[in-house]
Amino acid sequence: MMYIAIALVSLLASLLTFFSGFGLGTLLLPVFALFFDLETAIALTAIVHFLNNVFKFGLVYKKINTSLVLKFGIPSLLFAFLGAWLLKQFSASEPLFTYSISGHLFSITGIGITIGSLMLLFSLWELIPYLKNLSFGKNNLLWGGALSGFFGGLSGHQGALRSAFLIRMDLKKEVFIATGIAIAGMVDIARLSIYSTTISKEIISQNYILLLIAIGAAWIGAIAGNKLLKKTTYGFIKWFVFVFMGMISLLIISGILNK
Repeated sequence: MMYIAIALVSLLASLLTFFSGFGLGTLLLPVFALFFDLETAIALTAIVHFLNNVFKFGLVYKKINTSLVLKFGIPSLLFAFLGAWLLKQFSASEPLFTYSISGHLFSITGIGITIGSLMLLFSLWELIPYLKNLSFGKNNLLWGGALSGFFGGLSGHQGALRSAFLIRMDLKKEVFIATGIAIAGMVDIARLSIYSTTISKEIISQNYILLLIAIGAAWIGAIAGNKLLKKTTYGFIKWFVFVFMGMISLLIISGILNK
C-alpha cells in the first residue's frame, strides 16, 4: 500500500508541477509523513524532488530565464541553508506536549507545529482570493528569493511563494515553469547538503526501492506534464491538493502524524 500510494502521488504531483509551478514537494511530503517520522519524510521528499528537478531541467532548460535565476535563485540558495539548519534545531528539541488516545501516545513538537503551520498556510494559498491573487513586483526579487529559499530549506514548501513572485515577470508559461525548476533545483542542493548530515545511509539503503519507485513515477509525471502543459486545466486538481494538505497539516500539528 505504501509503495502504491507514494508512486501515485509522485506521478500526479510531478505532473501538477508543470501546471502550477509547484506541487511535488508539497503533496509528497505529507504522504511520506504517513509512513516515516517527519524529519525522514522531509529528507526523502527532498531526494525525490531534487532528482525530479534534474530530470525536468533536461526537458526545459532551453526556456530558462538566466537573469531571473541569478537574481531570485542566489538568495534562495543562501537562505535555504538557513532554513535547513533551523529544521535541524527543531528536530533536536524535546516534545512540547504528549497525550494519549485509546492507549496510543502522540507528541506535539516544535518541528510538527512549524511544518504543519507552513503546510496549512500554503493549503490556504489557493482557497483565499486575496492570497490566490497575491503577487509581487520586480523590485522584490531579492527578498522574495530569500523567503522562498528559507521556507524551502525549512520544510520544502518553496513553490507557492516562488510562483507568487515570478508570476508578475511577464514570462511565457514555458519560461515561468523552466525558470522555477532551475531555482527549485538550487534550493534542493542547499537543503540536501544539510539534511545529509542527519539522515543515515541505513535509512536510504532500507528504502532505496521506495525511492526508486517514487523517482521513476515522478519522471513519468514530468514527461506527461511537459506534453500536456498547453492543453490541460487543473483547477479541480489544485483544490483537491490544497484541501488535502490542509487536513494533513492539522494532523501533523496535533502530533498524530509526528511519529
